[in-house]
Amino acid sequence: MNTVSTQNQIQILVIEDEAVLAMYVSDLLENQGYEVVGTADNGREALTLYQQNRVDLVLCDINLKGDWDGIETIQNIIRFKPVPVIYMTAQTDKETVERAKQTYPAAYLTKPVRPDNLQIAVDLAIHNFVLRKVSASPDLGHKTTTTEKDHHSREAILKIEDKVFIKHNYQFVSINLDDILFLEADNTYTTLVTKSQKFALRLTLGNALNRLDFSDLVRVHRSFVVNIKKLKGFNEREMFIESFTIPLSQQYKEDFIGHFAFH
Repeated sequence: MNTVSTQNQIQILVIEDEAVLAMYVSDLLENQGYEVVGTADNGREALTLYQQNRVDLVLCDINLKGDWDGIETIQNIIRFKPVPVIYMTAQTDKETVERAKQTYPAAYLTKPVRPDNLQIAVDLAIHNFVLRKVSASPDLGHKTTTTEKDHHSREAILKIEDKVFIKHNYQFVSINLDDILFLEADNTYTTLVTKSQKFALRLTLGNALNRLDFSDLVRVHRSFVVNIKKLKGFNEREMFIESFTIPLSQQYKEDFIGHFAFH
């Protein structure tokens, strides 16, 4: 559980016109456990890379080569598809800051870039972006309301569209909801299991199920929730997912069976 598979790593696009700095930032990100999908020194190349790859986060300098500066580049990128953005810049003049604010960046990094500031900025960027998306949706905003008791664990899981970001070893990792096999309760923690990894969440099983809000996840036991799309088979007392055997309790059997259409 100490490593993160490549498919779960946060994928980052770096847009920086100074080759040495782009390499330095890329090395820092990879040493911190992130994957750099590409680097670009101009806006048009950056947009092409963004359109061709899965990108979870963009780091962008404001001064770039070519006919687009960093702000114009981000405007074109988010017009294609919204993404959290961190601006890297030595420019702090009011006009530049005001232009940058129009693209709703999730965080700023002033140059020179320091490793500790970079990791904090990435963490904040993902967190702020997801919360902004959630607050913009009345339905999602209602579902993510937490009690004071749950406040400590509210950062454990962030959902956006068909994937979630989960805090693992002090950084966020990306998990597609379809990749979840099952959830298992462990006192006040819940273990989320995929085919390749396990993740510990500081949430009860019920809270984890509510926060994931994924219709294919079904409670089958007081200690288990399964992804019914991953079932290989089941009988009166248990079910089979990959190499795992999950108990089926009488209490949840009727609801479980109700998810199947019989002809």
